[in-house]
Amino acid sequence: MDGGYVPVAASEARIGPNAITQLVAVLDRVEGRGFRDQVMAAAGVAVPDPALGMIPEGDAAAVHLALRMAVPERAEGLLRLAGLATGSYILRHRIPRVAQWVIRVLPAPLGARVLAGAIARHSWTFAGSGTFRVAGWKPLTFEVGGNPLVVGLRGDHPLCHWHAAVFERLFARLVWKGCVVREVACAAAGDGICRFEVVPRA
Repeated sequence: MDGGYVPVAASEARIGPNAITQLVAVLDRVEGRGFRDQVMAAAGVAVPDPALGMIPEGDAAAVHLALRMAVPERAEGLLRLAGLATGSYILRHRIPRVAQWVIRVLPAPLGARVLAGAIARHSWTFAGSGTFRVAGWKPLTFEVGGNPLVVGLRGDHPLCHWHAAVFERLFARLVWKGCVVREVACAAAGDGICRFEVVPRA
């Protein structure tokens, strides 16, 4: 593979607005409003209003692709920052504090199962038309099939930095402080599915 990218097909399926809004916030902070506007214009997508709920997954894919095309050398880091910000948003607004407390006080393996179950129940918010499953526990492994944010992309290494960072922020804050999430297989790199491993670290 040459490490380049090819366009993602548009889709009528929907995904959570954080796939765009948190990236917009990162671009505004790190690159500046002018660059953000260039990326959104290249994608042909307006910044969504989170209050309106789910957005077309094709819009999110187009914005991520426009960023990759605009700054291929920095896109992965920016997408990671956006994924971490998305995880932080979920912790602030989507997981009740009581539930977070319960997960934290449970033994880590049990807390991980509880959190993984919650993620699976809400996977439509980040997988869109794709599929999600918990594929293993040692290590904790997630699989996303047909990941709408990389469908049609081709690269020489895994590209799902946004998803990996979302998972990492949630597990690092609630289960294993300092854990990392590694994408060990990626459809964009020629694998049949996108696979993520949660690796605890002391």
